Amino acid sequence: MARKPLIAFLGFFRVTAFLLWILLTFRQVIGGGHDYHDALRKSILFFEGQRSGKLPPDQRVKWRSDSALHDGSAVGRDLTGGYYDAGDNIKFGFPMAFTTTLLSWSIIDFGRNMGPELKNAVKAVKWATDYLLKVTAVPNVVYVQLGDAYSDHNCWERPEDMDTLRTVYKIDGSHPGSDVAGETAAALAAASIVFRSRDPAYSRLLLNRAVRVFDFADSHRGAYSNSLHSAVCPFYCDVNGYQDELLWGAVWLHKATRRRRYREYIVKNEVILHAGDTINEFGWDNKHAGINVLISKEVLMGRAEYFESFKHNADGFICSVLPGISHSQVQYSPGGLIFKAGGSNMQHVTSLSFLFLAYSNYLSHANKVVPCGEKTASPALLKQLAKRQVDYILGDNPLRMSYMVGYGQRYPRRIHHRGSSLPSVQAHPARIRCKEGSRYFLSPNANPNVHVGAVVGGPNVTDAFPDSRPFFQESEPTTYINAPLVGLLAYFSAHP
Repeated sequence: MARKPLIAFLGFFRVTAFLLWILLTFRQVIGGGHDYHDALRKSILFFEGQRSGKLPPDQRVKWRSDSALHDGSAVGRDLTGGYYDAGDNIKFGFPMAFTTTLLSWSIIDFGRNMGPELKNAVKAVKWATDYLLKVTAVPNVVYVQLGDAYSDHNCWERPEDMDTLRTVYKIDGSHPGSDVAGETAAALAAASIVFRSRDPAYSRLLLNRAVRVFDFADSHRGAYSNSLHSAVCPFYCDVNGYQDELLWGAVWLHKATRRRRYREYIVKNEVILHAGDTINEFGWDNKHAGINVLISKEVLMGRAEYFESFKHNADGFICSVLPGISHSQVQYSPGGLIFKAGGSNMQHVTSLSFLFLAYSNYLSHANKVVPCGEKTASPALLKQLAKRQVDYILGDNPLRMSYMVGYGQRYPRRIHHRGSSLPSVQAHPARIRCKEGSRYFLSPNANPNVHVGAVVGGPNVTDAFPDSRPFFQESEPTTYINAPLVGLLAYFSAHP
């Protein structure tokens, strides 16, 4: 008896959220827009603040300095470079590879809209791929993490001052990790497309390495969180399984090489590797929606009827996340923000919105729409939905706050980020040791270094946001929030 009032309430909440989304979208259309190119520039600049290793002469984020210059020395290898994933000082290979794949996809699909920022976006990819080449240099080995997360998270210190354990973690034939290896292969393959005409020799190096790493991932199957559980869990534990990363890697290798073996692998393993599972998820741990959208482009171009089932899955993904659909698999906040339970919600907002926009373009070129029962999702509707999410991030929300640091007049000032919250080496040359940083972590003051372009985890399901470092799920930026946002901002800077 108690279920009917609850169902009625949930229905009212869903309808209210949908109407508010329409109202805010209409207000945006008639009331002027955002400076998407400025936001694009800042979203790419963010990656320079996340760099590890020896910084180049053209480094633009001046409050950062060289860091982790001895990474890999414990195993006799140079494993310097790459990115810190978020507000800590660990180099986690799984999200870094996903970040690289999505940055590359952003350039492949929307690079023509980036204008002068294209060269900076390409540099952001290369900073990652130079590192991925280092960690995959030994055949049948991938170095998947630099730094002990528990040691690092026990301290609040600048990356330049790090004295925590820089333990090197690897997967190999005896300790498989098809998930992180599959994603690394995808990243290298996607990046090879980015560099195909810009630097053919480097592109060939990336592609050849992608082939080798994928073969390793496929022939030594297993989840890296089983092999390295105490090191990678609960931080970047593979909850979803490694099967999707094998398909994801194969799809990008198919796109990069056009070799029959990858097409046949995808067709043969579609059911075995569960392509139709959890089709409304996309992120560093779950590639299903991305797999289906990416392959669907070929179906819509009329070149690959043998992939038709992937397009069916992609259509199902779209119908499962549309606002106003009675069985929507995601929540929308009262202010219209996509919301999924768990930490760092903006990762879902940017990655799902990227897929809305990419699929919208693929549908447009084929003059197709997505049938969702009695409703239809047109390419224009998908673009509108993606734009609404981007505009929410940039300030069109109940708090009138931009969730991108440095964009707009009001944005998060106390982000959960060690380098941003501690005085820079230039301002404070003396070392700030492990526990000496605690007073900066607990300070109510704004961060001394504005991490321009950083997009934080964002508000909760009621659109509330605590601008406070200890609330890391809301206030911590990550590279994989920004990577798909780069593509979104590029498109809307050319099509406001």
